[in-house]
Parts: sequence; structure tokens; C-alpha cells
Amino acid sequence: MPNETSPATRPARAPHPVNGTSLSFDLAAEADKLRREPTWQARGHNAKTLVKHPDFRVVLIALRAGARMSEHKTDHCVTIHALEGKLRLQLPGETLELAAGTAGSLLALEQTVLHDIEALTDSLFVLSLGWSKGAVGT
Repeated sequence: MPNETSPATRPARAPHPVNGTSLSFDLAAEADKLRREPTWQARGHNAKTLVKHPDFRVVLIALRAGARMSEHKTDHCVTIHALEGKLRLQLPGETLELAAGTAGSLLALEQTVLHDIEALTDSLFVLSLGWSKGAVGT
């Protein structure tokens, strides 16, 4: 599929070390790294998991204008926070646009909602996924 990547084409990355009780990120620097990697250069789509716990994930995703994440669904609670650019999400029966603006736009999706994400402009967003207690590890 054009403008999409599989985990096999992404470079291996060292995990972020936790220093003390917290973990912080310079999202601009992380985005710059994503956009320098071959996956972004070749396909216009790159992602990095920033936080990974058994019941929670935070992923930084960069999409070049025109790149898309084809229709999919997850059994997890999802939020999408637009940091840069403009995204279009196709949901059952509606189309939504998220734009970065001053503070960005945040969208929360119910579990199992089919959705498609397309970058209308070069975009950067944070995807958060949370598992309900009964779904941990799935």
C-alpha cells in the first residue's frame, strides 16, 4: 500500500531510560529524528513508541501530506492529539478534521471504532492507547 509502513521497515531504536519516577520528551527533537530516518524519507510515515507499559502506550507519529493509515480499529481506548499539521479522520458516518493550532486538537475514540487517518498537510500527532483491565496484554 502506498505511503504506509510495516514494523519490519522501521529502524530499531533503543528504549528511553526512565530516570527516577518520570520520563519526559522533547517532542520537537523526537519529531526531527523521525523525519530524518529512511522510513520517513521513503514512505512519509514514521512512528516511535515513547511509553510502553502493559496497559498503556504513547506513540509519536509523523505523516507526510497525503500519507494515510488505512481503515483499522483497536480494542483499546484511543486518543489522537494533533501537534503539527492537519489530519482527516474518516469514522463510520462522519469525517473529522484535527488541526494543530495553538494547543492542538484532541480526539478520543471509543473502542472498536473503525477509522482511517490521512495527513492533509505534513503532520505530527501523539497516539495514546489504553487497555481496559480485562483486555491487558491483548
